[in-house]
Amino acid sequence: MKAHSLCIPSTGAPLEHTVIERRGLREEDLLIDIQYSGICHSDIHQGKGDWGGGIFPMVPGHEIVGTVAAVGTGVTKFSVGDRVGVGCFVNSCGECKYCLAGEEQFCQKGVVFTYNAMDYDGAPTYGGYSQSIVVTERFVVRIPDRLSPDAAAPLLCAGITTYSPLKHWHAGPGKKVAIVGMGGLGHLAVQFARAMGAEVTVLSQSASKQEEALQLGARSFYSTRNEETFSKLAGAFDLMINTVSANIDINAYLSLLSVDGTLVNVGLPVNPDSYHAFPLIMSRRSISGSFVGGIRETQEMLDFCAEHGIAPMIEVIGANAEEVQQAWTRVEQADVRYRFVIDTSTFPQE
Repeated sequence: MKAHSLCIPSTGAPLEHTVIERRGLREEDLLIDIQYSGICHSDIHQGKGDWGGGIFPMVPGHEIVGTVAAVGTGVTKFSVGDRVGVGCFVNSCGECKYCLAGEEQFCQKGVVFTYNAMDYDGAPTYGGYSQSIVVTERFVVRIPDRLSPDAAAPLLCAGITTYSPLKHWHAGPGKKVAIVGMGGLGHLAVQFARAMGAEVTVLSQSASKQEEALQLGARSFYSTRNEETFSKLAGAFDLMINTVSANIDINAYLSLLSVDGTLVNVGLPVNPDSYHAFPLIMSRRSISGSFVGGIRETQEMLDFCAEHGIAPMIEVIGANAEEVQQAWTRVEQADVRYRFVIDTSTFPQE
């Protein structure tokens, strides 16, 4: 099955239009007509080769929403016409302790990412900047009726990336949670933490985002360009979610945690961070990280969004190489409120 797509032909090259071949349906496969595909900062990192190991030509995209166009003979959970989503991975062993626990992202054999990966059969995976995709049903989630399909797309990565650590570290009533960064991840983290019942503070370099942060549910907002912020908020937070993809002064942010507080990194800077052990030891603080959630937790997150009216702020663009390339540039310049979503219906129809 052929599908019009946008690809990166080689490391750092600009996006271009191409036609790829999708595999034929296996027993447990779904053919999904893609409607919307979110743009994630990791698409840009991988296209530029920032993390190494690129497989080219690369079709990015792991925030995919569409409708089921066909089903294999063994499919039991979905029917043609269902509105569905595909996130960051499309295969795992299904047998290790993590897969059995619903945490496929930690698969001991190695989870197969939606793009820029090799599947277990040796075939490269191609992502959602495309008209269609074929995915095994156990890696597909259902999009609730209350969620708009274009706004649902970024939830498949940005949503689960922020929901999972907030749930794991028990954000809720009585917890003081700081969200570092008010961007594509941060503006969703604010909504999740507020809906979970936590007291939410946003820490951001961009004072212009204060009003939006408060509208989305933050109780307070502080500029990290103001040195007084770090003295005023010393020891204030139980949990801090760092969403930025640039390096920060880890020592300064650790000082904002209470005893037993945890700083969780979900952003992925290209360069390594450094910090002193002293602020960790003296207050029994922790530095941690969090990946996306498993399929079960991703479905839970989508249902939570539908129940609480949580959605990203998005800008929808067309599926042409020039427009998407411009969007990538704007993402790198932090010039978007707050996620781009590609309308894949604008690909050529054949």
